[in-house]
Amino acid sequence: MKDIQEVFNEIQELKQTKKEIGREYRDILAQDEDFQEIKEELEKLREKKKTREQNAQIGMGRRWEEYEHAVSEIAELEQMLTDIAMTNLMDGKSIQLKDKNDTEYEPSYKITFKKIA
Repeated sequence: MKDIQEVFNEIQELKQTKKEIGREYRDILAQDEDFQEIKEELEKLREKKKTREQNAQIGMGRRWEEYEHAVSEIAELEQMLTDIAMTNLMDGKSIQLKDKNDTEYEPSYKITFKKIA
């Protein structure tokens, strides 16, 4: 099995390669006139779509406000769920969740690394 530093170094090299190739790709597309026209049309359609969405949201009135509240409440509760699960795990407790259909859920872990200043 590879050393953690070796794997990290390999990831860094591949990220650099990906970055260089991505830059070349964007340069090629920037020189393509048809692509630029399509890009402009797409931007106009996005603006039109956004206007339609805003009009629909305004038309829904209070119901749309309830939707936005539900979205923010879900985000807060999911963060709370994560915090409770981490506390239980650190205390050595098991975590078992079931929804109303008796489907069981188990925690899923992900470790990421970030630069230190």
